Amino acid sequence: MPATAAVSGSPPAVSQHPERRSAGGSGASGDAVFKALSIGAGLLVLGLLGAIIVSLFIGGLPAFRTFGFGFLTSATWDPNPAHATYGAAVPIIGTVTTSVLALLMAVPLAFGIAFYLTELSPGWLRRPVGTAVELLAGIPSIIFGMWGLYVVAPVLGGVIEPWIDSHLHDLADQLSGIPVLGGLSAVLADVLEQGPADGKGVFTASLILAIMIVPFIAATMRDVFLTVPPVFKESAYGLGCTTWEVMRSIVLPFTRASVVGGIMLGLGRALGETMAVTFVIGANHHISTSIFDAGDTIASLVALEFPESVQDPLRVSAILALGFVLFVISFVVLAASRLLLRKGARA
Repeated sequence: MPATAAVSGSPPAVSQHPERRSAGGSGASGDAVFKALSIGAGLLVLGLLGAIIVSLFIGGLPAFRTFGFGFLTSATWDPNPAHATYGAAVPIIGTVTTSVLALLMAVPLAFGIAFYLTELSPGWLRRPVGTAVELLAGIPSIIFGMWGLYVVAPVLGGVIEPWIDSHLHDLADQLSGIPVLGGLSAVLADVLEQGPADGKGVFTASLILAIMIVPFIAATMRDVFLTVPPVFKESAYGLGCTTWEVMRSIVLPFTRASVVGGIMLGLGRALGETMAVTFVIGANHHISTSIFDAGDTIASLVALEFPESVQDPLRVSAILALGFVLFVISFVVLAASRLLLRKGARA
């Protein structure tokens, strides 16, 4: 057969089909448009984040210029126009205290829930319990605040706090002659001294926050516990380890970074909570040694002060400066959590 015939009998090249070329070109242009839109969406988020923090800083600049570094260390909040003085120390301390106390209460409970759902729960009960935990995260914060105001606070102020206060003072009196134990019991009695009779205070706010952040931490722990390869746990069980030993020696070391990241996410949620805390913290602008006493957080102070500050530019600036401080604290906490989660994913 001639060579020309062989060539003519060969299958046609793909380039001879214009519809394939056009389809390929359309796909490439679609990918380019999608990439551009995705980049634009990411840059929009960064732009919004930057715009918020810049606007808060500019709005709070007059307060920073007027009070200097003392704005962060002063415990005075006096809106009297004749001698107006604003300080952020009390709400900063209140924000940190309520958030840390909430974590101390929420983390063990969240760990227990995640441990039960991944290691102990029967299959037929695992999904209902997990769904209930997730639904708890969807309850509006104002509902938690109202429940805390009308249910939790009266019980704390009328029953629990008086009982703790009386017993601790009796214990401090009995141990007063012992150098170390007497001093420790006296300090503990001051820390747990009874607060307002209505039960509003830092501890009440912390308890409500703890209940609110439990679902977030528990869901994160449950998801990361499920990422542990089953062969690791099966090998440990084969060696005779108990369920708790497997959790302590296998699961927790494998997921440590991600668990810490989930806890930090819960901390970020607690730092910025407003309405639930405003209902139950008592709005008392002073530093107290008792966790049962009333206090303030940055979010609750902003919520209460902003409607009354429109006539005083310096007061508005102080509130915006508080917002900037809270934004910085939350940003640092959430950035740290994301880094820990990313590290856990790479591990």
